[in-house]
Amino acid sequence: MDITGAPVSARWVWVALGALTGAFHLGLIFYGLVPNLAARPLHMALILPWVFVYAAHGRIALFSGAVLAGVGIAGCLWIAFNHQMLRNQYGFLENGFQEALAVALLLITMEGARRAIGWPLPLVALLALLYGLYGQHIPGEFGHAGTPLRSFLGTLVIAEGGLWGSLTGVSVGVVSVFVIFGAVLNAGEAGQGFMNVAAAAAGRLRGGAAKVSVLSSALFGSISGSASANVASTGAITLPAMTRLGYPKRLAAATEAVASSGGQIMPPLMGAGAFVMVELTGVPYSEIMLAALLPAILYFLTVWQGLNAFAGRYDLQPIPAEDRPARRQVLITSGFFAIPFATLLIAMFAVGYTPQYAAALAIFAGLALLFVDVSLRPNLGQGLSRLADAMLNTGRQVAMIGSIIICASIIIGVLGITGLGVKITSVILSGSGGALWPALLLTALACLLLGMEVPTTAAYVICISVAGPALTELGLEPLQAHLFVFWFALLSTITPPVCGAVFIAAGMVQENWLRVALTAMALGVGLYVIPLAMIANPALIGLRETPGAAVLAFAIVGLGLSGVSRGLIGQAAWPVRCGFVAGGVALCFAALWW
Repeated sequence: MDITGAPVSARWVWVALGALTGAFHLGLIFYGLVPNLAARPLHMALILPWVFVYAAHGRIALFSGAVLAGVGIAGCLWIAFNHQMLRNQYGFLENGFQEALAVALLLITMEGARRAIGWPLPLVALLALLYGLYGQHIPGEFGHAGTPLRSFLGTLVIAEGGLWGSLTGVSVGVVSVFVIFGAVLNAGEAGQGFMNVAAAAAGRLRGGAAKVSVLSSALFGSISGSASANVASTGAITLPAMTRLGYPKRLAAATEAVASSGGQIMPPLMGAGAFVMVELTGVPYSEIMLAALLPAILYFLTVWQGLNAFAGRYDLQPIPAEDRPARRQVLITSGFFAIPFATLLIAMFAVGYTPQYAAALAIFAGLALLFVDVSLRPNLGQGLSRLADAMLNTGRQVAMIGSIIICASIIIGVLGITGLGVKITSVILSGSGGALWPALLLTALACLLLGMEVPTTAAYVICISVAGPALTELGLEPLQAHLFVFWFALLSTITPPVCGAVFIAAGMVQENWLRVALTAMALGVGLYVIPLAMIANPALIGLRETPGAAVLAFAIVGLGLSGVSRGLIGQAAWPVRCGFVAGGVALCFAALWW
């Protein structure tokens, strides 16, 4: 057995399934004529074996997983092959077989998400379903008129209002393609290239090992889209390096957790969130990337400033010259990610291709580089081994993201059917007294609480579905509201009591997680302040429309964040540090006083 629980002798089967998964999603880009009610169930059919069989531990889990995957695949294929008939039913189930199929697919979806990420998200989905089925018995404004069972289940399962809704469409058409891109890059030398570039750029600076962690995590995290995955991958290299150079364990772990969390807000890719945002806002990807750029840079500059303060406090030395990569090594390994990235960006911005088409071209460039070793010579044996790894990672990671998004689609579907989203919006409006800033704080609290229980992308989708209309009604531009919610959905990665990135990093260095979390909150203070600063200074996300005003806002907010960071981490007396924090916060919200 390998570490995933899959029999080693069956590795080729999973490699083949991963290749099929990749070929299916890339094929949709070039063919593009597959109806949604066929493509989206086929997407789910491809991910079910990974969720239920590949990741199964123990005979009972393997047997039950095989049964559930078989039933789910059969149900998905039935819907895909009968999509024309089902389209004419307009979301209404016609017989008992269809009812049983709908119930089975909903339960399998929730169980798949439970096996992939645990109980919280499936429980939220289950509560949403129970509300849809029995909410008519709830008195007062939170009840609903009721929906016939066959119509309710049909809308969720045989129409594009639930499992196969627009959110799943994003997973099929865009997110999965970029997940494949990341899997291909990580199978080759690109990850080492990230580390080498970061070490060459920051290794000679004071506190260099921590700054290498920041740069490499920003680069890697933009692709991975997962703070936890980022910690586990880049942290395996950066954490031992920091502790070996005498960094306090809590600082080393906090640095990795904070940097890895920031990878999800760093353009050009921003993990999966940017493409979900494109679908939900209708704003072109290029505009979202430009809007997110300056706030992301501010975040990492704030982390950098905090590391400078810690470096002075603990006399943190640069990485020794002998441990830094040679210039030739940096140049060669950087090409393994620079060429696919250049292909992606040129195809998108110079040629004008769609993000998914550009990503497909970048994937082909990355696949070719798998067959080249660091001596720049073709290596067929190594290339085939890396290709197999890329296919395995493609299957696993597409399944992880897909299981989350399809389960979240249940919640979004129920919100639409019952009108619950509108009712929660009215609660936010009434609870805030019709004022924007109280509504923002209520939304931030909801993002923090929900983010503790579900992954960032799911937390963002659910929060924006219920709070977004309230924020736009109170005067925010849609993109402002979405970026605000997306940033605050990240809070739970470093904020107690549930802080996934901190837990992983603390475990890797064997340090008390609460000490790591407190240090991470000080280092990552930008995560708490910058979303609010984007509201107070709308120019900060207006780089495309008003570049001069955007750069001015960037400078002012950056100066304010520098003061906040110095006040939290510096060594001055408490009154002085409090003054820095107060003055810094005032600068961050300076536009409110003008």
